[in-house]
Amino acid sequence: MARFRSWGLALLGAGMVAVLYLIFLGSPDDAVLGPSQRIFYVHMGAAAVAGVAYTITAAASLLYLGTRRLSFDQWAAASAEIGTAFTTMLLVSGVLWGRAAWGIWWTWDPRLTATVILWVLFMGYLMVRQWTDGRERRARVASVLALAAYVAVPIDYMTIRWWKSIHPVVMTSHGFNMAPSMVVAMFAAMAGMLLLFAAWMQIRLALMRVEWGMEDARNRMRGMGRR
Repeated sequence: MARFRSWGLALLGAGMVAVLYLIFLGSPDDAVLGPSQRIFYVHMGAAAVAGVAYTITAAASLLYLGTRRLSFDQWAAASAEIGTAFTTMLLVSGVLWGRAAWGIWWTWDPRLTATVILWVLFMGYLMVRQWTDGRERRARVASVLALAAYVAVPIDYMTIRWWKSIHPVVMTSHGFNMAPSMVVAMFAAMAGMLLLFAAWMQIRLALMRVEWGMEDARNRMRGMGRR
C-alpha cells in the first residue's frame, strides 16, 4: 500500500509539473487579455472538479438513501467538502479573470450569480452536517439536501445558453474558440485538477474514517463511565 501511495504521489507530481509547463510555457498569451489568459486554465480546472465532486456527492447520497450504508455518506461528505473548496477557487479565479477581461471585479451576470448560489447551497449542506446529531439522522437529512442542491449544477452549466450572458462560451457548435495549444492547456489543467481531487478524496476519506473511529471510542468510554 505504501509503495502504491508513493507511485501515486509521483504520478500526481509529474502530472502537475506537466500541467504547469503547458499553462505557462506551452500556450501563447491571448491577443486581447495577454498573460492574464492563464487564469482561465485554473478557472476551467476548478469548474471541472466542482462539477465532478458535486455529482459524486449526489450519487453517493442517492446510494445512501437506497442502501443506508454510511460509507456512501462518507463519500458524499468528503466530495462535497472538496467540491466547495474548488468552487471557492472557481469564484476567486473568475473574479480575477473578469477584472482583466471586463474591467470590473464583479457583475451579477447569470453564470456568476448561479455559481454563487451553488456555492451557498453546498456551504449550507456542510453546515447542516455539522449541526445535525446522530450519524444516521445526519446522513438522511444531508442526502436529501444534497440531491436538492445538485439541481443547481446543470442550471449553472446552462446559464450562458439559456440567458443573455457576458461570460464567454468556450465550446460552440463550430468547435473551440481558442488556439489548439490553448485547448491542450485547458484540458491538461482539467486533468491535473481531477488528479488532485482524486488524491484529496483518498486523504479525506481516510481522515474521516479515523475521526469516526475516535468518535466511537469516545462514545464507548462514556458508556463505560455511566455503568
